[in-house]
Amino acid sequence: MQLNFSDYSSSERYHLMTQTIVPRPIAWVLTESDNDNHQENNYNLAPFSYFTAISSDPAILMISLTKKPDGGDKDTLINILKNKKMVIHIASDNQGKLVTKTAATLAYGESELTEAGLTTTAFDGFSLPRLSQCDVAYGCELYEVKEIGDLPQSLIFVEVKQLYINDSILNTENPDRINIAADKLKPLARLGGGEYASITDPFSFKRPD
Repeated sequence: MQLNFSDYSSSERYHLMTQTIVPRPIAWVLTESDNDNHQENNYNLAPFSYFTAISSDPAILMISLTKKPDGGDKDTLINILKNKKMVIHIASDNQGKLVTKTAATLAYGESELTEAGLTTTAFDGFSLPRLSQCDVAYGCELYEVKEIGDLPQSLIFVEVKQLYINDSILNTENPDRINIAADKLKPLARLGGGEYASITDPFSFKRPD
C-alpha cells in the first residue's frame, strides 16, 4: 500500500501518522491558570504526545498543540503565553488511566488535578510545583511559540531550567555519571487511537567509532 498524503484530510493524516510513528513519549504538562493564588485547583494538567527534545544547548523541548474542538486555544497554550512557565512530567506505565483522564476538555480554570485526585509538591528552584506522583519533571520557561498550517498548530518551544529525578530510578553502577534505569522509570508511551504501551526489557548496542 502506498498513500499520497494530498488525497487525505487533516484528521485522516493525523490518524495515519499516529498509527505509524510509535511509540511516542508523552509530555504530561502542568501550567498555572491563575498565577495570583498558587493553589492546587488553579493548575491545569494535560498530556501531549507530539513531544520531543530539540536541542541540548540551549536545552529545548517542544510540544505541539491543536485547537480545542470548539476552535479556541487550549488552556495549556493560554497559560504558557500568560505565565511563561510549565512543568513537563514523564508518566509511568501504571498511570495510563490518570493520563487519559486529564485529557478531558474542562472549562478554563477547572483543574484536572482535582478531577484525577493528583497532588503537587514544591519543585526546588522553580516557581511552579511538580506532580508528587511522577519520577521525572522538567521545570521549563517559554522560549518561543510558532504557529504553522491553516488550523493553526502551535509549536511551543520551552527551555529546561530545572530537572527533578527521583533517586529510586537511578542506576548506581557508574558513580561518575547520572544514569536513569529505564526499567525503573517505566515510561508510558503513546500509540495510535486509544492505545498505550510500556517498554520491554531494555537492550544496548555499541555505536561504531
